[in-house]
Amino acid sequence: MYCKPFVHAIIAMSLLLPLAFSQSVNAKTSVPEALAKPTLSVTTEFNAALLKEKVAKKLGLNVVKVEKTPMNDLAVIFTDQGLFYASYNGNFLIQGKLYNVKDAITDLTEQSLASMRLDGVKRFANDMISYPAKEEKYVVTVFTDITCGYCRKMHAEMEEYNERGITFRYLAYPRSGIKDRLGNFTDGYKDLRSVWCSDDSANALTRAKSGTGIAYRICDKPIEGQFDFGRQVGVTGTPAIILPNGMMVPGYQPPAQLEELLKNI
Repeated sequence: MYCKPFVHAIIAMSLLLPLAFSQSVNAKTSVPEALAKPTLSVTTEFNAALLKEKVAKKLGLNVVKVEKTPMNDLAVIFTDQGLFYASYNGNFLIQGKLYNVKDAITDLTEQSLASMRLDGVKRFANDMISYPAKEEKYVVTVFTDITCGYCRKMHAEMEEYNERGITFRYLAYPRSGIKDRLGNFTDGYKDLRSVWCSDDSANALTRAKSGTGIAYRICDKPIEGQFDFGRQVGVTGTPAIILPNGMMVPGYQPPAQLEELLKNI
């Protein structure tokens, strides 16, 4: 249960994968040269700088980092628009999930995103709005929006979360985006900025989510940076909860259910 974004930018990528197949033919059958030779050509040398430059130049993406994957000749590309995979020569790009099925089925994409989430959480550590538990056992980081009904429901139960030893740290994620089609800041962005700019931001967020009202404020808070971070790591709606291990749970989680989930990770 979560609130979907009003506006969500999606990059449509073409997925080009070679089709492996076998075909029996007799000695008199002529096999076309195009089928006899593989069409996918990659380099076996990993060059992060080359890939970063090539992907940025061809697709206009801001590449954060490039790493190898366990799959031969395939690199993972961390960008400001999410995570992609590319051949080492940068000629082939894939958007999707990568699994390791050698022993047990492992979601390698989620593992990479978990690492990226934990890095981002550290980056915004001083710009979150926190509701600490007195006897803290767990800390979760939650992307939130004032207009989201499930975000309000979760926040209304903050006392019970805290009693269970769960500390909440909020990141801003305006579902309406940062700017509208005319290039003006959205109301959702301006409201969250006002909350984050308040002298007592925790109280301001509680008041805003209860419908009391928001005092208009302007200051230098990284609301846009937090929103962009959310898009990078797979946020598609609010609330979105980052667990201590970097895994993310979408949607509202009742206090008892979230506590049980935290116990088992």
